[in-house]
Amino acid sequence: MLQRTRETLTLILLTLLPLHALLVTVGTKMIVGLGHAPLKMLAFWKEGLLGIILLLALFEWFTSRKQHKETRWWAIDEIDFLIVSLVILSIIVTAFTHGDWHQYLFGFKYDFIPLGAFVVLRRVQWSDLFIRRVRRSLLFIGGCVAAYGLLTLYLPLKFFVWLGYSDLHSLYRPDAPLAAYQQIEGLQLRRIQSTFSGPNQFGLWLLIPWSIGLITMLTCSKTLKTVLRFINIHAGKEYCLSVFYMTLLSVSIILTFSRSAWLAALIIFIVAMRQLQSRDEFRRSFIRLGGLVIELLLLLAFLSPGSLLRLSSSREHLVRPLAAIQTIVEHPFGFGLGTAGPASNRLGDACVYFEEGADVSWAYDRPDLCVFAGDVQVQPVDRICRCPLLPENWYLQIGLEMGLIGLVIFAVIIIFVLYSLKRWNGPKWVFLSFLGIAFAALFLHAWEASAVAYTVWILAALKPLWRTDD
Repeated sequence: MLQRTRETLTLILLTLLPLHALLVTVGTKMIVGLGHAPLKMLAFWKEGLLGIILLLALFEWFTSRKQHKETRWWAIDEIDFLIVSLVILSIIVTAFTHGDWHQYLFGFKYDFIPLGAFVVLRRVQWSDLFIRRVRRSLLFIGGCVAAYGLLTLYLPLKFFVWLGYSDLHSLYRPDAPLAAYQQIEGLQLRRIQSTFSGPNQFGLWLLIPWSIGLITMLTCSKTLKTVLRFINIHAGKEYCLSVFYMTLLSVSIILTFSRSAWLAALIIFIVAMRQLQSRDEFRRSFIRLGGLVIELLLLLAFLSPGSLLRLSSSREHLVRPLAAIQTIVEHPFGFGLGTAGPASNRLGDACVYFEEGADVSWAYDRPDLCVFAGDVQVQPVDRICRCPLLPENWYLQIGLEMGLIGLVIFAVIIIFVLYSLKRWNGPKWVFLSFLGIAFAALFLHAWEASAVAYTVWILAALKPLWRTDD
């Protein structure tokens, strides 16, 4: 009964997580009206439900110790040890740096709640029925949010304002409603984010159902040549449906214009082919795939070079990590939890950056915005803004918060989890989705979105602690 209840609640959580930002935005509007930031009492529903799941898992774990002595219910491994060590390190570093425990809790929410859920949930059994239901649920909700995301390309801004979103697009403000979408700088081109809080978060989450669909499609197909034909008249119904579904998700990922999600999807595709093909088949497939990717990039660069290059964004993704590396070298013990990444984004000012000489007059009636033209703060003029520290790299974010030691520990945790999932004779898509997100974290704060972090770490926990292989 405990296992059934826990698995049912987990299935509900994983299915609703992709709808979190939309549900909270609409719920906030219905309760307090337009123009308000998401209500915390609504935003924390997912942590509340996760907390119930973890309590059930702990109770089940302790009460089952007599029944499962052979499974070493009490065991810990190197991953557990490293995660606990990282928590202890975060407390020590924070105590000797800023010492603000309210700020620490914000950092803990982003950095350690997913890891804590992983530590607890890998100590209980998960049924094969639950894994099959999770697969179907993720496929279903993935198709729904992808279809809705494509629809949002044609909906006017006033529709989103009516739902409760901000009347400004492309801006994140801590004390204001979410922006409904982002536009590529210099182009009137939307980046779809569907029900999520941003296009990067949407693109990264789509990698999970995309991995499921990819495995199904590649398994039904004998060679990549058949896959690249897209719809083979002799293929079975399941294969045709897989291709249609993959087309829907692939178009959605492309239209997020999240280059990190693009690269992660490519890595997932290459690794999946290597797992399912012989060495010679993989070599031929890789050559064909490389040619196809180059052709697509050249086509995109020709049709819309700004959408691919995005010089301002590309510069930030290069400059900020380099600055973070230099800062870590100068301060190898870190600044304490919550001082970098999404936590600092929540606690800092809303800062927007433009090229020197840009017209920023539109922001004059938005005194809550900190506006920079080049390296000069042009608004407000009566105080110095406290801008968030965003290194555009989750591993460097950990290094800024917990120093060089914390960065190394976290990287080793990721490597050990990937190795454990690789050896597991379970669903291949769990390993592939974790690999994709971990790779994207090199270029984004990929674990920031709860829908991404909670889902992927819970899926990683489906492999029980005591099973070294299956």
